[in-house]
Amino acid sequence: MGIPWIFFILIMVLIGKSIYDFIQYKSIHSRIQMKEGHFSLEIFIAMLVVYCITMVGYGLIYFILSFQGIVIVEHGELREVTIWGSVIHSIYFSGVTILTLGYGDLAPVGIGRIIAISEALIGYILPAAFVLKVVQISSRDSDK
Repeated sequence: MGIPWIFFILIMVLIGKSIYDFIQYKSIHSRIQMKEGHFSLEIFIAMLVVYCITMVGYGLIYFILSFQGIVIVEHGELREVTIWGSVIHSIYFSGVTILTLGYGDLAPVGIGRIIAISEALIGYILPAAFVLKVVQISSRDSDK
């Protein structure tokens, strides 16, 4: 019973570290010059990596919690799925949640609801962090 929670904590630390590293990110000046600003390909790729790590990490959390009886229900019904089906459902639900699409075909039960809220919050915050990072780099470059 303690092992899934250890994985839960390790995954949350990995997600937190990747988000922290993205926010503290130092550019190595690989920007593509655009007409009235900068597009940082490096920061864009870093953001995609953070999104993927977060999506897969939360998907693994949902998958691990499914062994504890905390499951994701499909169309309001509890359905038996294989291990791979559970992994696919978990990562799909994570992707829909972090991208704030909210199709509603899958829904968490129990503590999974709180976890889904934290994931959706991260999904809202990451684009703002991306914009702030680009503005920060642009203002740093204009000061030089």
